[in-house]
Amino acid sequence: MNHSFGKAYKLCSKKLIDEVFESGVTVKSYPLIAKYKKVELTNDAPFQMVISAPKRTFKNAFQRNRIKRLCKEAIRLNKQILEEPLNNKKLTLGICLIYSAKEELAIELLNRKTQKLFNKIIDDLDENI
Repeated sequence: MNHSFGKAYKLCSKKLIDEVFESGVTVKSYPLIAKYKKVELTNDAPFQMVISAPKRTFKNAFQRNRIKRLCKEAIRLNKQILEEPLNNKKLTLGICLIYSAKEELAIELLNRKTQKLFNKIIDDLDENI
């Protein structure tokens, strides 16, 4: 099992990010909100993701960076939940992940919420296909 979460998983295209925000499907699992959309990706990763922590809530950059690092770690550990079904269905997703809590949460809680969020995305995809 490859647990890396490298550049191939990073959503960099401004055009794709705008597309996901405008017409993507929203799934929530407090404190995470995910907007996702089926897109054509150029690399072999089944999904690409951008992580956001609001400047309004976390004024200091070091706080936002820490939150994004914690989210990235939770995603890295649980990405197989999302990867396997997407590979089986030959789908690729663009995902925008927004952290909505007012304070930093423990990594264990973030892990559980990430698993729940990924399962919701898979269930939502199963219903719509």
